[in-house]
Amino acid sequence: MSGSIVVGLDVGGTSTRAAVVTTTGERLGTGRAGGGNPTSHGAERAATELRTALRTALTDVDPARVAAGVIGLAGAGRLLADPAGRAAFDRAWHDAGLRCPYTVEKDALVAYASGTPDPDGTVLIAGTGAVAARVRGLELDRIADGHGWLLGDAGSGFWLGREAVRRVLADLDRAHRPGPLGARVLTELLGHAEIAPRPRDTVDALVQAVTRHPPVELARLAPLVVDAARQDEPTAVAIVGEAAGHLAESASRIRPPDAGDPLVLGGGLLTGDTPLATALQAELRRRWPHAPLRRAGDGAAAAAWLAARDLPTVADPAALHALLVPPAA
Repeated sequence: MSGSIVVGLDVGGTSTRAAVVTTTGERLGTGRAGGGNPTSHGAERAATELRTALRTALTDVDPARVAAGVIGLAGAGRLLADPAGRAAFDRAWHDAGLRCPYTVEKDALVAYASGTPDPDGTVLIAGTGAVAARVRGLELDRIADGHGWLLGDAGSGFWLGREAVRRVLADLDRAHRPGPLGARVLTELLGHAEIAPRPRDTVDALVQAVTRHPPVELARLAPLVVDAARQDEPTAVAIVGEAAGHLAESASRIRPPDAGDPLVLGGGLLTGDTPLATALQAELRRRWPHAPLRRAGDGAAAAAWLAARDLPTVADPAALHALLVPPAA
């Protein structure tokens, strides 16, 4: 083993991933635990998951040899502004045997770094929510959307689900029978796709089925829209096309029209082989024809790279990136 050792963590709402690597590109350990977002789970539970992932990743590594660490986290600003939350993370870090300093970075920056080592570019993320961020010198410079389900997140999983329900309601208002996507939405929310003799009764039942749950749960309908679009269902194709337009528009708020630096796509709706990813890539190529498009990859490895790049043992950060964070498939 040669070079310094660093730790990176990618902390999300559903999982916490850790990577321990050397500055020569050797991966020494990985760890995984449950969701560690302190905003959604609370700081103490998040810190517990952080500790679990770290201890697993450090199984064969002396923690005292670790030189630096980066934690990529949604809601990083809120954690840093909360002394109790930061103290919980500090305890987890020390309980894992680590004595080196660590930095908390926003998940958007880690997602960007998981797609490219270029210091300047744009990251566009669509999962349950949606956000675009401009990166300069590997620091977040400007952000667009990410305003939450009530005020924004246009093109997100929540947005897809809400639009699918709204199309069903519009069909029922017109006394039209919803198409295949609408039938799947009705079945998901009501348990059946039957329309009452008085369509307004079905409207009322559908509205009640949605409003009795937290609004963000509409994101669970996004896979129905994506699957229907794969089958060229007209309503789903239209919704996906509109979502791609919204996401590209968010990027255009912060990205110059002549920019040629990388565009990194992150989040489950954009990193997989989805109709939304395909539609968005076409729209981005139309707007920024000379910009390379990249998919976000291993966030924990990217966080480790962010921790390593400024160490004196790293002569070529871009070369190290190629070793630690291979291009996403």
